[in-house]
Amino acid sequence: MSRQHHCDHDCDGHSALNDTEDLGILYSLYSKIDLSKVECLNEKTESSGKTVFKPWEDRLNMEFFVESDCDEELLFKIPFAGNVKLKGLIIIGGEDETHPSRLRIYKNRPDMSFDDVQVEADQEFEIMQDNTGTLEYPLKIVKFANVYHLTIHIPKNYGAETTKVYYIGLRGEFTPTNRDAILIANYELAPNPAECHTGIKETMTQQIH
Repeated sequence: MSRQHHCDHDCDGHSALNDTEDLGILYSLYSKIDLSKVECLNEKTESSGKTVFKPWEDRLNMEFFVESDCDEELLFKIPFAGNVKLKGLIIIGGEDETHPSRLRIYKNRPDMSFDDVQVEADQEFEIMQDNTGTLEYPLKIVKFANVYHLTIHIPKNYGAETTKVYYIGLRGEFTPTNRDAILIANYELAPNPAECHTGIKETMTQQIH
C-alpha cells in the first residue's frame, strides 16, 4: 500500500511523474548495463538481483524480484558498457514493510562490499513506498556526469526482516567508450611472432634461389 509523503525530513526530494508516455525511452539505460557482471550482495536467490533491471514496460511484472537474505540490506554493483550521465532513478519495492526506506548511491567504486558502505555516499535518499513507478528521485547531474560503475546500497526498509525490490530504473545519457576499439587497434598493430618467423623463412628461401 502506498503512503502519503510529507517531506519533513532532510532529503534530496523526489518528483511525481504525471506523463508516463515517454518514460520507456527515458528509462532505457537498463540496456546499457553489463548484466553479465552485475552483482547483488545478500540476495536470497542467486542472480535474482539482475532481474530488477528491465524495460520500463515490464516494471510491474512481479514475477521477477530480488529479496535480501539474512537481514534487510542489499548492495547492487552495476557496471555500464560505457560512460553514463545519470539524471534520475525510480525504484519499485516490495509489499508493506519489505519496501526499501533508504537508498545510498556511490559512483565508480566497483570493489565495494558491506564493509565499505560506512563512507559517505555520493547521494542518498529517503525512499517512499511506490508500487507503480511514479516517483522519480533526481540525481545530482554534476556529480554523476561520468559514471562507468554504480553501486546502490539499501540499508533498511519499513520494518520487515527482509527487503524486496521489483524494479530499479535509471535515466540518463549513454556514451560508448573507445576502450574496445583501442584494444583491437593495439592487437592489430602488434607484430605476430609466427608471421615474422614465416616472413624471415620466405626471405631466406628467395635469397637462396
